[in-house]
Amino acid sequence: MNLQEKVEQEMFLAVKGKNKSRLSALRLIKAAIHNKEIDLKRSLDEAEFLQLLSTMVKQRNDSIEQFKNGGRMDLVEKEEAELCVIREFMPAQMSQEDILSEIERAIQEVGAATTKDMGRVMKVLMPRITGRADGKAVGEQVKARLSG
Repeated sequence: MNLQEKVEQEMFLAVKGKNKSRLSALRLIKAAIHNKEIDLKRSLDEAEFLQLLSTMVKQRNDSIEQFKNGGRMDLVEKEEAELCVIREFMPAQMSQEDILSEIERAIQEVGAATTKDMGRVMKVLMPRITGRADGKAVGEQVKARLSG
């Protein structure tokens, strides 16, 4: 069963279980998939699906931060509930040691020496970690590694 079929199945179970907040989050995922497929004029592969979910996670995290700053705890709770549902479809997050190992491997592959090489390192690294690690945090670690 591919991930899109799993979303459909989970939607069916949410309807059956009358879980409105879960159903709402699943509908957001399905709509995002549908919109991306329209843009691409084809079905998403698994890597694209994970990239889409990663984008949704980043959006939710940004929203949660903004709502907390604005004192809107009701919206924070809603976004956190959506975030939990989205993360169910993502692979397990990488450990810090695994991330550092992948960074070192990418640096060795491209022969990076300075922060000027960061773009090349990230180009090699991101397909390997998409959906399994926060790209922004990984970028900061690569920058620190190349500058030190």
